[in-house]
Amino acid sequence: MNLDTRGPAIDTLGVLETAALLRELTAGLISATDFDEALNQLVRIARDAVPGVAWCGFTALRAGEPAGVTASDPRLAELDDLRHGSDSPAMSAIQRREMVIAEDLKQETRWPAWIGRARGLGVHGVISAPVDVDEQVIGAINLYADSAAALTTRHQLTAMLLAEHAGLLLAAVRDRAREAAQAGQLDSALLEEGVIGQAIGVIMTQRGCPAPEALDVLRSAASSLDIPLREVAERLVITVSRPRES
Repeated sequence: MNLDTRGPAIDTLGVLETAALLRELTAGLISATDFDEALNQLVRIARDAVPGVAWCGFTALRAGEPAGVTASDPRLAELDDLRHGSDSPAMSAIQRREMVIAEDLKQETRWPAWIGRARGLGVHGVISAPVDVDEQVIGAINLYADSAAALTTRHQLTAMLLAEHAGLLLAAVRDRAREAAQAGQLDSALLEEGVIGQAIGVIMTQRGCPAPEALDVLRSAASSLDIPLREVAERLVITVSRPRES
């Protein structure tokens, strides 16, 4: 679909409103602790911040996992649940890699089964824009209207901006989660490793602290002395194991 962005259509976008939306979106998603929470924030913010949008949803396809659906209203989640079939605006947007719009579902002939469910839930218009997150996740953000012709050129432009911005933010959330998981795995390995594990045990005994805190103490010492973590651990273990002079 070609979107004509010339002339007064651009003026209707509302630069200040859009900037506020993207700022709120950034704050909401960056504060999320995981991907699913970020999706919940995304659909809530988009629903509340975009005039004329009654509901918002996100359809996510993750490698090796069933398709997931997040919606600002739980009733709307079933609209893009693939158990009802994959013929939907969201899947069309994902498969074609372009925005899909249906301004009036009464006049729409695509996705007949989906339209029946949508109209039964009070949906009369939809825009679905594809969202590229990373090599493992793709999706679509879905803006729903409760009246025909409520979705305008402004909403198309907003959907494009939302999709682009959300993709970048969601990718950052997933990167942060991966890094946290890797750090946790590394810490677990260090806690179990020979001399480092012994040194951590010594610190736990001396300070009466848990293992993660003892590991932080060991890391801080290594950073202050500018020597490898293992060497600090070895020095500590040798020191405490050395027989005291009588």
